Amino acid sequence: MIIGIGGAGGKLASGLSKEATVINVSEVEMHKLGLANSILAYTNNEKGQLVGSKKDPNIGKTAFNSVRGQLLDIIKGNAIITSSGGGTGNGITSQVLSYISSLEKVSDINRTQFIIILPYAKKEPSEYVNNTIEFLQGPLWKGVDSTNTGNTFLFSNKCKYEGRMAEKDFNELICSSLATLNSIPEKGDKYELLEGHIDKEDFEAYKAKSFFNYFTDFEYNPDRYFDEQMEENYNELMLRPDVPIEALFLLEVPEGYDHRVFYNILDHFDAQKVTPIYSVVRNPNIDKPHITVSLLYSRKPAELVDDYNRVAEETTRQKIKKSIDQSPKLERVAVNMETKAEEVAREEGTEASEIKNILKRLGKI
Repeated sequence: MIIGIGGAGGKLASGLSKEATVINVSEVEMHKLGLANSILAYTNNEKGQLVGSKKDPNIGKTAFNSVRGQLLDIIKGNAIITSSGGGTGNGITSQVLSYISSLEKVSDINRTQFIIILPYAKKEPSEYVNNTIEFLQGPLWKGVDSTNTGNTFLFSNKCKYEGRMAEKDFNELICSSLATLNSIPEKGDKYELLEGHIDKEDFEAYKAKSFFNYFTDFEYNPDRYFDEQMEENYNELMLRPDVPIEALFLLEVPEGYDHRVFYNILDHFDAQKVTPIYSVVRNPNIDKPHITVSLLYSRKPAELVDDYNRVAEETTRQKIKKSIDQSPKLERVAVNMETKAEEVAREEGTEASEIKNILKRLGKI
């Protein structure tokens, strides 16, 4: 099951599965998705049920209490998808991670996967960036470090903004990408198995590991170095991975193709001192070999914060500079108070001496 939390998470969850469960504090946004499984999280602010949490994670954290029982029950062995920049997704997911972190031990079968959409710091509001920094440094780091979470997938809005993509198109790319990864065991069952084996249990056990998961897929050319092809076919929807700790791949080959080219891929991982689990299948519907590969790495979220901190600092600096540049520069005007008093006295029909006496008492002349 996929659980979408907040506005962005709900939209993505609905794109991944019509059986998804969505949770939001905005009743209006939640009902737009038209899903049967919807849970309204309540806030103390009536407006919150209409307009959502906006950019305040504290509203989401408070709303978590109203769905705590239901949510903590359905997350076991399933996946949460949300964004880190807003209020509802950040706030409720932070509380979920804090709860998971507090547990002594969570069995593999009950571990929750987290699919996080990160803001593009250069183009999105500073509130989103600051919310993300706190989310990465606190709840997510503690959750992963507790080893009680499953895989964490870190997607980025960078591709959306740099590609000037519509939100709907960007969401469809993420959903399609995740669907390709999750189809690995299905293809192992559907097509002729030639080497290795990744069944559903193997795949779920892999996704239950408390690491970050980066994956990509592309047409594989056995006559070229595998690492070069990995670099050229980097998944732009995700953050770049660190050195892998574990790996998994599915190699699909067309009819009549020598499938032993998979040994080249094993050589690549052997050089990295990683022993992957894999399947090689014959797919009659393709003309060239195709590979879907996943890497698990342990890079701490705290390290990921560096770029956000740098951008946030630069954004703050630019705001200050603009404020200074836009401040009006007024020329100093010298005013002779005695002369000015006489002018005012004439205009008001008053004795100048009276006005001067007042100015003297005020220390102005």
